[in-house]
Amino acid sequence: MSNSRMNGVEKLSTRRVANPGKATVLALGKAFPSQVVPQENLVEGFLRDTKCDDAYIKEKLEHLCKTTTVKTRYTVLSREILDKYPELTTEGSPTIKQRLEIANEAVVEMALEASLGCIKEWGRPVEDITHIVYVSSSEIRLPGGDLYLSAKLGLRNDVNRVMLYFLGCYGGVTGLRVAKDIAENNPGSRVLLTTSETTILGFRPPNKARPYDLVGAALFGDGAAAVIIGANPKECEAPFMELHYAVQQFLPGTQNVIDGRLSEEGINFKLGRDLPQKIEENIEEFCKKLMGKAGDESMEFNDMFWAVHPGGPAILNRLETKLKLEREKLESSRRALVNYGNVSSNTILYVMEYMRDELKKKGEAAQEWGLGLAFGPGITFEGLLIRSLTSP
Repeated sequence: MSNSRMNGVEKLSTRRVANPGKATVLALGKAFPSQVVPQENLVEGFLRDTKCDDAYIKEKLEHLCKTTTVKTRYTVLSREILDKYPELTTEGSPTIKQRLEIANEAVVEMALEASLGCIKEWGRPVEDITHIVYVSSSEIRLPGGDLYLSAKLGLRNDVNRVMLYFLGCYGGVTGLRVAKDIAENNPGSRVLLTTSETTILGFRPPNKARPYDLVGAALFGDGAAAVIIGANPKECEAPFMELHYAVQQFLPGTQNVIDGRLSEEGINFKLGRDLPQKIEENIEEFCKKLMGKAGDESMEFNDMFWAVHPGGPAILNRLETKLKLEREKLESSRRALVNYGNVSSNTILYVMEYMRDELKKKGEAAQEWGLGLAFGPGITFEGLLIRSLTSP
């Protein structure tokens, strides 16, 4: 039993003890733009905004909106923005300057809100943050969003900053891995990891020659998330997960399966149809490599909890089938996809929040060990062996 302080209120909690020197997740926060997009309204709104009356495109987008399983998403894009920048809906317009004017400001504002919520849950002064890791595939500028966010938060001017740009969907787990390394190699450090994404760079009118754009329109959303990472938690802190081990791996010869290129019109993505298959073919060996660090050779996949980045339903379904997972194992991932869509690097942190809630509900029935996974350009696998600190 230990005392913890959350938002200034002291309370008694039962927790597993973190391993000395291992990084732990101490708090979590999230934020979204004010514009909410119910999936049932997306097709009509998207076609209206892009002035498209093509029946084929409408039918294709309606089908994709159903298969993604997404129900709600949030977006920076608004009627006010389209009125101010009508060229965003004109095919072939060189609009990278306008897109960055919108995105650079929006991602920092969302990151600020998520970080403030995280710091409030943490319950310690902002001056106690020693490092910041900033993840985004949605802004380009010098100095980067890490500096703007640090200034807005009032962090010390000697805070150590790391920027992780254009990693795509695995960026959140990369950020956790980097924050883990910093926390474990700098005694007493407290690392703020913030991820923030918007789809503004990829928004464009539909074109039959670019079917990938419709997938993005039906799947991706905007938002931000933040966590605070630190080793050897103090009594005033309430760690809920230990980042026990981390590994990254790329699949040789798969660089073109997920392809993103920046142009004067924004960013263009191409997703290979064999992406789910490539992940399925390599996931079992990758997961066993992580599981081996738990020190229990008898442990099986269904003995663990799972926090998987929901790149899309096809990836989750193939992973579930390949590893013979019980349906409930990917419930947190599916829930995040339904409620937020694929929000790139942020999404794994939304999944972890749902997983935290599930582990608390299960109490004595909750598993101690779990895996955190994300996949992205490369094809790159990022993985974490996670230990729940909620005790039975």
